[in-house]
Amino acid sequence: MQQQQSQQQQQPFYTPKTGQMSETPAVITSKDLLYLTDMMSWNLLALKKAHFFAGQCQMPEISQALEKACQMHERHYRQILDHMQKHTGQAPQQPSQNQQSQQMQ
Repeated sequence: MQQQQSQQQQQPFYTPKTGQMSETPAVITSKDLLYLTDMMSWNLLALKKAHFFAGQCQMPEISQALEKACQMHERHYRQILDHMQKHTGQAPQQPSQNQQSQQMQ
């Protein structure tokens, strides 16, 4: 009886039957943090490209659609940043030029 109660109280984050998480964990692992940083980079690049091509486009409808895509990627970037700040207490650190050159060697 006690074992049933303790099992009910300790529901896992992940249920194998459904393949879904019942709730998100309160921590971000270092691997998660690296993936979130990559997602931010992808969104920033897409944002910049959409903005550039919107400025180059001659057709107003396409330009507006590209600006809308730009705003979407900016919104996603900010959501990821807010999530990371909430769980880590700080924004991700971008590698400095010295660190990047050391990684390449």
